[in-house]
Amino acid sequence: MLKTSQSDAEVAQTLGLGERQKRPLLWRPGFLVLCALLALGAGYSYWRGLRARTPRFEMTQTKRGNLSVIVTATGTLQPVNTVEVGAEISGRIERVAADFNARVKKGEPLAEIDTKQLRSQVERSEASLEVAEAGLKQAQATLLEARQNANRAEQLAGSKLISEQELGGARATLARSDASVASAKAQVTVSRALLNGDRTNLEKAVIRSPIDGVVLARKVEPGQTVAATFQTPILFKLAEDLTRMKLIVNVDEADVGVVKEAQSATFSVDAYPDREFSARITSLRNEPQTVQGVVSYEAVLTVDNSDELLRPGMTATATISTATRTNALLVANAALRFTPPGATVPVPPETVVSGREAPPSYVWILRDTKPVAVPVKKGLTDGRFTEVLSGKIEAGLDLLVDIATKKK
Repeated sequence: MLKTSQSDAEVAQTLGLGERQKRPLLWRPGFLVLCALLALGAGYSYWRGLRARTPRFEMTQTKRGNLSVIVTATGTLQPVNTVEVGAEISGRIERVAADFNARVKKGEPLAEIDTKQLRSQVERSEASLEVAEAGLKQAQATLLEARQNANRAEQLAGSKLISEQELGGARATLARSDASVASAKAQVTVSRALLNGDRTNLEKAVIRSPIDGVVLARKVEPGQTVAATFQTPILFKLAEDLTRMKLIVNVDEADVGVVKEAQSATFSVDAYPDREFSARITSLRNEPQTVQGVVSYEAVLTVDNSDELLRPGMTATATISTATRTNALLVANAALRFTPPGATVPVPPETVVSGREAPPSYVWILRDTKPVAVPVKKGLTDGRFTEVLSGKIEAGLDLLVDIATKKK
């Protein structure tokens, strides 16, 4: 038995079991691994908490590019000059010589009113003029006779062959004859004027085009009776030249301050959605147009319609270019609107507070994981980007625009 116990001790010593049992718990490998894991867990928890307390941001970069400020307005296309042609006399339409879309020349007949009654009136006036002219000749002959009698009476009165009473009678007859001639002349003038008026009415029976143009509308049919009593009836509507048109758009009062004459524009119509047409502002009218409480002003744009694709009355949406910048330093408007939570915007200098300078705007950058405000001077904006005129920023700089959304 003693020999066996000694052998076991030797085996244990060889395997090192006795020494392992004698080592302190602190130096055992398992305990050390456990401590390392606990330390890592504590560090990770601290890092998560620190990360949770530090906000994350969405960013955008500044860049250089071209900026175009535009104003959008809607309106309708119209001919440059539109003429409404009517009838100046009453009567029945005997013939219509022009139809829709017909091209007419100045003086070309458009329609004709029945002229039977008008011709009869002209003939009566011609006859009246002839009677008046005959009356004038008769009065002139009577005047000649009265003048000769008066001369003879003067001679006889000088020889004391007739009385003063007879001499006065001869003189009075001469004066009456002279007045008759003046009356006859006036009657001739009146008759001639009436004849000219009737001839003019006869000419007006043929309604002619006052311009070279295109018939936009025809509002009369053969056999229709027109009455030009109190108001001239409109029979035709002509456009002077459809190769040149005008676009009248309504510019909102908020945009009218930047819209000027001679500015270029483009517009589109529903008939050709894939095509843009060019135009230029020629007039900005001062009369306000108020529709449902919204105030706008009419701008007139000239349009080249050489290919005659555009038609009067088409609705157009115009884009007016009010200003452009090339190779400008641009920042997103979202960066100018954003202020980090808890951040304080710097107080403007005294010159700004007193109104001697425009207040600066601010963008925010990250410096050592903290948001820092950078003052900038703004220029033009197109609604998405704004031109930076001055400030300590450059292209490619990251700017804060929002708090990043946390992922679950």
